[in-house]
Amino acid sequence: RNGFFYCLEGTTFARMIHKNSSAVLLFKRLGLVLVGYSICRLLFLVFNINYFLSLPFKEIFYGFFIGVRYDITAIVITNTPIILLHLLPEKIFSRTFIQSTTKFIFIFINAFMFLLNAIDFGLFRFTAKRATADVFKILSFGNDFKNTAPQMILDFWYVLLILLLLWWSLYKFYPRSQSSNHELYKKDFKSLFKKTVTSLSIIGLFFIGFRGGIQFKPLSIISASKYGSGMMAPLILNTPFTFVKTFGKSVLQPIRYMTDEEAQQTVSFIHLPSKNEFRKLNVVVIILESFGKEYSGFLNNEKGYTPFLDSLMKISFYCSNAFANGKRSIEGIPAITAGIPALANEPLITSSYGVNQMTSIANSLGEQGYSTYFFHGGTNGTMGFDNFAKAIGYQHYFGRNEYNNDQDFDGTWGIYDGPFLQRVSDELNKASSPFFATIFTLSSHHPYAIPSKYNGVFPEGTLPIHRSIEYADYSLKMFFGSASKQKWFSNTLFVITADHTALSEKQFYMTRQGIYSIPLLFYSPGDKLSGIEKKTCQQIDILPSVLGYLKYDKPFFAFGRNIFDNTSTDFAINYLNDSYQWIEGNHTFICDATNRGEYFQYSDASQQILETKSDSSAIHKKLNAFVQQYNSALINNKMTVH
Repeated sequence: RNGFFYCLEGTTFARMIHKNSSAVLLFKRLGLVLVGYSICRLLFLVFNINYFLSLPFKEIFYGFFIGVRYDITAIVITNTPIILLHLLPEKIFSRTFIQSTTKFIFIFINAFMFLLNAIDFGLFRFTAKRATADVFKILSFGNDFKNTAPQMILDFWYVLLILLLLWWSLYKFYPRSQSSNHELYKKDFKSLFKKTVTSLSIIGLFFIGFRGGIQFKPLSIISASKYGSGMMAPLILNTPFTFVKTFGKSVLQPIRYMTDEEAQQTVSFIHLPSKNEFRKLNVVVIILESFGKEYSGFLNNEKGYTPFLDSLMKISFYCSNAFANGKRSIEGIPAITAGIPALANEPLITSSYGVNQMTSIANSLGEQGYSTYFFHGGTNGTMGFDNFAKAIGYQHYFGRNEYNNDQDFDGTWGIYDGPFLQRVSDELNKASSPFFATIFTLSSHHPYAIPSKYNGVFPEGTLPIHRSIEYADYSLKMFFGSASKQKWFSNTLFVITADHTALSEKQFYMTRQGIYSIPLLFYSPGDKLSGIEKKTCQQIDILPSVLGYLKYDKPFFAFGRNIFDNTSTDFAINYLNDSYQWIEGNHTFICDATNRGEYFQYSDASQQILETKSDSSAIHKKLNAFVQQYNSALINNKMTVH
C-alpha cells in the first residue's frame, strides 16, 4: 500500500521530509482513501452498467482517469480536519492522544464518504444522477427512512456487505505512525527550514486540491460534462463531491441572458382567459407511481404490462411523446399539480421556494367553488406531500391515517393500491360536486410489494418492477369499474400520467431523453374525448391543459402549454447533473450552466449528434429565456397573476 508514495522518492520534496514524518503519513492516509474512491467508481459502473452501455470503452476509461481529479478534490475538502492535524509540530503530532484522535476522525469522516458513494450503487438506477445534499432532507420527512430502511437493507444486502468491507479496509490498512526518531524534533535552522517548507508545500497542495486545480474557477459539478457526453458526468463525479458542493447552497441564482422583455416575447408564461363559458366538470388527476412509457404495450407496439391503461388510451386523447419534468416523486408532484418543473438540485418541496405563492389546479378550481382532495395511500408526512398539498390549495388530504386500517398496509410505504383506490371511489361518492381530486398510487414503488393473495396471478416479468406495475394497473381497472357506476363519472375529466420513470431494459429508455418518457392521457367519458397528440408534451402541461379544457375564465400563470391549443409551441424541459435538457420532437438540446450546448437527434432507439445545427440557435434562445424567467419567478415569488 506504500508503493504509490515511494514513487515520490528522489524528488526534492521527498528528500526534505523524513520517511516517518506527519507529511508522509498524510499522503499515505489520503492515498488509501483515494484507492477506496476508485474502487467505489468501479462498483458504481458495475451496478449501473446498463446506463453506460452506449458509451465506448475508451470514453469510460477516460472517465475513470478524469474522475481521479474529482476524487482528490472531494477527499481534500472532506478531510480538512485531518490535514490540519498533520500540520501540527511533529513533537505534538506524535503524542498518543493526537494519534488516536486523528485515527478516529479519519475513519469517521471517510466511512461516511464511502457510505455516500455506496448509496448511489442502488439509488442511481432510479434517479439517473449522483445523490446531492437534499437526499437526507427528503429522507427526514415523516417516517420515510424508518419505514423503508429495513427493506432497502434487505434488497441491497450486497451493497451493505461491500460497505462493511470498505470500512474494515479503512481500519485495517490505516497507516500508523512508527516514529520514535528524535531527529524529527531537532530545532536547528536546517530542520526548521525543512519543516517550514514542507508545511507550506502541503498548504499549497491542499489549496490546489481544494479548488480541484489551478484553473480560474474551482471545480464544480457541471464541469464534469465538458469531459464527455452528458451521460459521462455521473461516472466522472463521486457522491461525496456532489454532496459537499450542494450542501447549504441556495437553490437558484438570478440569470440574465437577455432583457426581460425579450425573454417574455420568446417564451410566455401568462395564459389568457377563455372567452367561452366555464365548464364545471369534475376533474380527477391520477398519478401512477413509476409508470414509465416503456411498460405500455400500446405505446411501444408490443405486449406490455399495462393492459387496462392501454385499453383506456384507445378511447382517450393520449400523448405519444410525453415526458416527466423530474426523476423523483418529490419532483413529479409539483410539476403535475402546480406546473413547476424541477430545474434545481433541491426539490421545490424542501427548498425555500416551497412556501411561494403559486398557481395550481387546486387553488384555481377552488376559487370556482370546487371541493379539492389529495389522495395518497402513503404514511402521512411522506416527502412532505401533505403539507405541500395544503400549501397549494387542496382542502382535504386523505392518507394512510385517514384510511385507518393497517390490515392493508404494505409494510413499507402505505396502503396497497387495490383497497386504497376502492376507498377513494367511496370517498368521491361523498364529495360535493364539482370536485377536483388528485390520486397518487404507491404499490409500484420499490420494494414492489403486492398483496400475498395475488402471488402467482401476475407474472414476474423481466424486471422486479413488472409484477407491481401489473398489480397497479389491475387496481386502476377495479377503480374505474367502481367509478363508472357512479353519477359523477360521466361528468368528469380524468387525467392519467406517471410521477417519473423507473427501471429500464430497453436502450432508448436509458438515454437522456428516454429516462423521462411517460404516458399521459385525457379521458372524458361524457365528452367522448379521443385522438392522439404527437407533439412533445410534459407534466407541466397538465395544469394549463385542464384549465384550458374547462374554459377557465381568468388569466393565470403556468410554465407549460395548453395541449388542446394547436397554436401553442410544444417542448419539454428537465434538469439533471447540473444541465438543462430541451426536447422538441426527436430533437434534444442539452445545455450546461456555462451555457455550452450539445445537440442530439433520437431516431427509433438510437441517439445521434446532429451534424446540422440550423435550428440550434432558436432552441438555445428558448431554453435561455425559459430558465431566466423560471429563476426570476421563483426567486422573486412571482408565479401568480394578480
